[in-house]
Amino acid sequence: MGFEPGDHPHRRQNLLSGDWILVSPHRSDRPWRGAEAAPDTGPAPSYDPDCYLCPGNLRANGQRNPDYRGSFVFPNDFAALVADTPVPLPSHPLAPIAEARGEAHVLCFSPDHGRTLPELSQAEVRAVVDAWCEESARLSRDHAYVQIFENKGAMMGCSMPHPHGQIWASDHIPSELAREDDRQRAWLDRHGQVLLDAVADREEREGERIVESNADWLAIVPWWAAWPFETLVISREPATGLIDLSDAARTSLAVLIRRLTARYDNLFGVSFPYSMGWHQMPRDAERPDAWRLHAHFYPPLLRSASVRKFMVGYEMLAEPQRDLTPEQAAERLRMCSPLLERKL
Repeated sequence: MGFEPGDHPHRRQNLLSGDWILVSPHRSDRPWRGAEAAPDTGPAPSYDPDCYLCPGNLRANGQRNPDYRGSFVFPNDFAALVADTPVPLPSHPLAPIAEARGEAHVLCFSPDHGRTLPELSQAEVRAVVDAWCEESARLSRDHAYVQIFENKGAMMGCSMPHPHGQIWASDHIPSELAREDDRQRAWLDRHGQVLLDAVADREEREGERIVESNADWLAIVPWWAAWPFETLVISREPATGLIDLSDAARTSLAVLIRRLTARYDNLFGVSFPYSMGWHQMPRDAERPDAWRLHAHFYPPLLRSASVRKFMVGYEMLAEPQRDLTPEQAAERLRMCSPLLERKL
């Protein structure tokens, strides 16, 4: 008989990055006497006079926000990438260095200080999706890569509680994207099929790792998930970037995002923290036909609203390790309602 992973320790490979992940299912049952973080359970006010992102308020740089009524994009006051970075000193084999130029922007999802993505209306989430697409189109004309992401919750290092995301455009291709580009190109050359199309086909056949699905999108806990309730959102359309999405795909994406993030919030009854981001084809990719647009959700919570997964020790020095199987995580998320249940 062949070996079935199930409850036994084993390793799985991330096809997009090449990394291996150690799966140790029974560690989720170990006693916990470590750090616990205070969960975000209470409703936030709809307006905070001290918030730099609320409509009409002063930002850190002294500029005043407009009295915006929908989503709102503006240049990051503390940008990690700027256009006028000087050329660095010559590189040395033992100290490689290269210039990094670009621009960074903030996207406020809504004027409401207290409403996260699953708490917004369908039309409001669609407006966020439209902003992602429009900013990608605008910035990709002059930059090698556009990274759209959201850090949600203090547990994930979010310094501003007002629901928002960020958009960084760079003149270089970031390391993670370069690896994904290489892996997807190699898969197409070897197998004659787009890698994430093959993944989606397998997940549809097996079904046990699917969390959300509609005509245009598939959300799964991937076979290689490292974070406990990590999910991967894959475009069914032959889209390589957000700018390729049809009107119907934008609407169905808004539906899926609301349902997926509601499941997260319902899992432990809190505003679920995570880092999420879109991976789209770099502007000058050699094989556009190898790419498929996708998004990663990396939530840190492990066994409750106050116990998080720490990527330390073995994870930092050897390889990622997870404490429950992706199949178990997907089943738990599927059991949660896709409609927000926590009291606002």
